[in-house]
Amino acid sequence: MIAGVPENVEVARQQWREGYRRFQTLADEPASRDRLYLELEAISDELRRRIGQTFTMTEAAEAYRDAEHWATETMAERAPVRGWPRDLVIVLDAAFCLYARAAVDYRP
Repeated sequence: MIAGVPENVEVARQQWREGYRRFQTLADEPASRDRLYLELEAISDELRRRIGQTFTMTEAAEAYRDAEHWATETMAERAPVRGWPRDLVIVLDAAFCLYARAAVDYRP
C-alpha cells in the first residue's frame, strides 16, 4: 500500500494516467482527434454502464482487470470509426483516468 491506497489501485492509476497522457498526445494530431474522441465516448459510456455513477477507486480498479475484453467487444459492436483496435488500450486507460475522478474516494 502507498499512503493507505491498495497497491492494485495505485498501479491502475499509474496506467490510467500514462494512457491519458498518450491519448492527449495522439489527440493533438488533427487527423486522429475526432476518431479518438468518438472511441473515448463509446468506452466511457460502457464504463458508466458497468460500474455506475457511484463507485470507489477499488471498484474501478476491479472493473479494469477485464476491461480490455469488454472494451474490445464494445468497440467491435459499436465501432463509431475504423482503426479503433490500434489505440484501444490507450483510449481505455484514458477513459478510466477521466472516469475515476468521479469516484467517491478519489484523491488527485
